Amino acid sequence: MGLSLRAATTCGLLFLMGMTLSASGPQAPPPAGAGQPPTSQAKPPAAPQPPATGQQPAQVQPPIFRAGVNVVRVDVIVTDKQGDVVTNLTKDDFEVQEDGKPQTVDLFKLVNSDGNPAPGAEPARPIRSLHDQEAEAARDDVRLFVIFLDDYHVRLSNSMRVREPLVKFLQTQLGPLDMVAIMYPLMSVRDLTFTRDPQTLLSAVRRFEGRKYNYSPRNPVEAQYAFYPAQTVEMVRNQVTLTALKGLAVRLGSLREGRKAVILVSEGFSSLLPPSLRDPIAGMGGAPPGTNNQLAEDRTRFLSDVDLQSDLRDVWDQANRHNTAFYALDPRGLATGEFDINEGVTSRLDGDILRSTQDTLMELANNTDGRAIINRNDLEKGLRQVVRDTSAYYLIGYNSTLSTPDGKFHKIEVKLKRPGLQLRSRKGYWAPTAEEAAKASAPPKPTPPAAVERALGAVEATPRDRVVGMWFGTARGENGRTRVTFVWEPLPPVPGEKRPEPARVTLLAATNAGQTFYRGPVPPDAVPAGEGATPPPDSAAALPTTGLRAASQVSFDANPGRIQVRVSVQNDKDQVIDTVQQELTVPDLTLPKVALSTPLVLRARTAREFQAITRQADPVPTPLREFRRTDRLLIRFVPYGPGGTVPAVTVRLLNRVGQKMSDVPVAPPADGTTSYQIDLPLAGLSPGQYLIEIKAAGESGDATELIAFRVIS
Repeated sequence: MGLSLRAATTCGLLFLMGMTLSASGPQAPPPAGAGQPPTSQAKPPAAPQPPATGQQPAQVQPPIFRAGVNVVRVDVIVTDKQGDVVTNLTKDDFEVQEDGKPQTVDLFKLVNSDGNPAPGAEPARPIRSLHDQEAEAARDDVRLFVIFLDDYHVRLSNSMRVREPLVKFLQTQLGPLDMVAIMYPLMSVRDLTFTRDPQTLLSAVRRFEGRKYNYSPRNPVEAQYAFYPAQTVEMVRNQVTLTALKGLAVRLGSLREGRKAVILVSEGFSSLLPPSLRDPIAGMGGAPPGTNNQLAEDRTRFLSDVDLQSDLRDVWDQANRHNTAFYALDPRGLATGEFDINEGVTSRLDGDILRSTQDTLMELANNTDGRAIINRNDLEKGLRQVVRDTSAYYLIGYNSTLSTPDGKFHKIEVKLKRPGLQLRSRKGYWAPTAEEAAKASAPPKPTPPAAVERALGAVEATPRDRVVGMWFGTARGENGRTRVTFVWEPLPPVPGEKRPEPARVTLLAATNAGQTFYRGPVPPDAVPAGEGATPPPDSAAALPTTGLRAASQVSFDANPGRIQVRVSVQNDKDQVIDTVQQELTVPDLTLPKVALSTPLVLRARTAREFQAITRQADPVPTPLREFRRTDRLLIRFVPYGPGGTVPAVTVRLLNRVGQKMSDVPVAPPADGTTSYQIDLPLAGLSPGQYLIEIKAAGESGDATELIAFRVIS
């Protein structure tokens, strides 16, 4: 019966699993970027047979190949009888064997990090882009955690119970270097985002709601199973969660070689349901409703358990290949039963199901050098152990004298010469194929320059609580001042989310000493009352609504130096729905050196919009930096040279790491204008991140402006 159920759900399951991972094989997902083909892969060898009862299954991690040398790394955790980590061992205290042959330890290092930068070490960098995330995750002094909230296998009441320990963990156990990501079963690993922002993490944890035994669909995918038997849906949920965990391990392996910790918040996995939820036919092995067929039920359970065990082995095998430890956190605490008495479950069956779900958590944890935090009400203590395991361990490496890129499994045994200590380490590794070894030895990806990284920060996702996009630009003003332009535009709607609708925006720009340059609405409906304020021309009030959503702007003159700006956004009921306060540095564009005005990015989504923009003397630029391939960009800027000289201007299109892709034609100022113009259709660009580099060069030096943007399909 279990096999037939599995077959019946295959088509729909494939679609559902696509929500989490496009391919769950051992290859890492391709990096975010334009036009990158998927990585080819060789089929891994079959997993070894599970060991006999009481034996420890083989645990695997991939070796690392550098410069043609087969370097194998092993993480080793050593504790005393009290469970405290031992950190005073030396290389001579260890013995390493591969396939029974002694190996010489060439690399020995104590990885000891409490989440704080070591004296003289590089501090934590802001995570503003995918490159920042990858670079920080690869550091040895950074601890990497993923909290996997398995809402499919956690009751609502238990999800509320586990929130507090998780919140305390995030508030008290993490340091400034630590990086954490939150993941759900239906979340794609490509959307996995690590952050150091505690408020983002706390908000995600506090919203966690378990859905175990709640089959009300919450999305179109789940709606397909609204009328399926509950037991069939449970099988689907098991496989979706385990597929997501498998994909997560692969993704983590692509970020770093060192130890990664996944905190799996789950009540475990089972193929059985209480009679009150079970479809009679599905649950009784084909017996008519009301028939007491224990033999058929046992058969169903056996076949379903076989499928479940196979899926679990796939998960911990992938985790070991990618040096990922699972820490299973059971929110039930000290549980005496799985079901309430009114759910019609015998004490025997209740106990069996409880133990089976706990066994699945223990299997994932024990087979990946993690821990199972089960049967305990003090969940905080278990979470502290997760931190200890990732805070201090020995990194041992050796040049294997046996393994070659043969794709076979090689057993590793690490021994301690000191008595009275306990050791945990990986039990072996799968050697890569020759093709995989060649890829591992390939040159590293180029690192973007610092200026490129800063520019890419402008195209990162806007915080969820923002309702408008904003932009400040500068150009030469009157009487030695600098003209500052402020633009705002409502953010496009996000499917499935409701954002407050902005109706109006007010701006205050002033110095710390109280000198006001602008105070009033944007666009202005009257001349602003601030000192030195100048009303903008009528043409700058707003772009005609030929596009989907209109932007508005205002310009004012300010003295060079630092100013404070405060933006207030109101809805149509005059209620404040968002405020932004920041400091701006107004440049002095009258100095005797080459300079550039801030480029204006004008977006045309239709031919009519393009014609409207070209006819306007002062069109409103867009503050947004995400465009479709059907869009057409007009970029305008003014170069300044000392004494009225005209600098030489060059424009290039760069990829996301700052490498040149092509030169971009630039049109000189037309009659009666001072702005250079770039006409850039986006139809020829693949989805991804790009930069426009504008450089003005003269005898007194040069000036460069970078405009980063993202192209979507």
